[in-house]
Amino acid sequence: MTNRRFAALLLGLLPLAAMASGGGDLQSSGASVKNKASLQRGAATYMSYCAGCHAIGYQRFSRMAADLDLTDEQVQTYLNPAGQKVGEQMHIAMDPADAQAWFGKTPPDLSLIARSKPGGPDWAYTFLKSFYVDESRPSGWNNTLLPNASMPNVLWELQGIQRPVYEGGEHGASHGPSRLELASPGRLSPAEYDETVRDLVSFLTYVGEPAAMQRTSVGVWVILFLAAFTFLAWLLKHEYWRDVH
Repeated sequence: MTNRRFAALLLGLLPLAAMASGGGDLQSSGASVKNKASLQRGAATYMSYCAGCHAIGYQRFSRMAADLDLTDEQVQTYLNPAGQKVGEQMHIAMDPADAQAWFGKTPPDLSLIARSKPGGPDWAYTFLKSFYVDESRPSGWNNTLLPNASMPNVLWELQGIQRPVYEGGEHGASHGPSRLELASPGRLSPAEYDETVRDLVSFLTYVGEPAAMQRTSVGVWVILFLAAFTFLAWLLKHEYWRDVH
């Protein structure tokens, strides 16, 4: 009886494990906080296409400038369209009541989006690549990763327009698209769009934990210190035990 209960418990945990890992439909983002040029490009994309609706309220313009090797003047000129003070948090100018009327709810703060979703950065990367035209939706768009999302494809000018392909034709529409095809190209090639989204997701990954960049650089020195300390400890042990032998 005990073995049966244990097996049943394992079977019950399998779906939760799949959810925690992000499932098998996520694409690898390749996001990294080590490439500051990539983070700078991602910040520019975010401020141009996302910041009008989505705040990243846990971040400040001054902190972003310091971490990404930018001057305050560069941030104010190129990455602060709302003209907020450089020491302020990165909120949006949109009134919550207007957002509620336009979108049905206030667009979420994206400070932790790359950490809170199953699959982390891979979820955000896949989401931004999974929009397709859907005339039945109020926004005119839908998403294979997050069906019936109220968010439109704000990057469609870059990506182009994707249309759904259903297995078994239109009769299979109730099961969702089996794949997406590019019906109208955007300003970027598919490879260029992938890189742009990767830069954007890398920036969101950095925003979710800005200290990760410092932790990585400090970690190298910690490893070197431990290696040197281990060597000195070995020499000390050798000296102590020499007379014993």
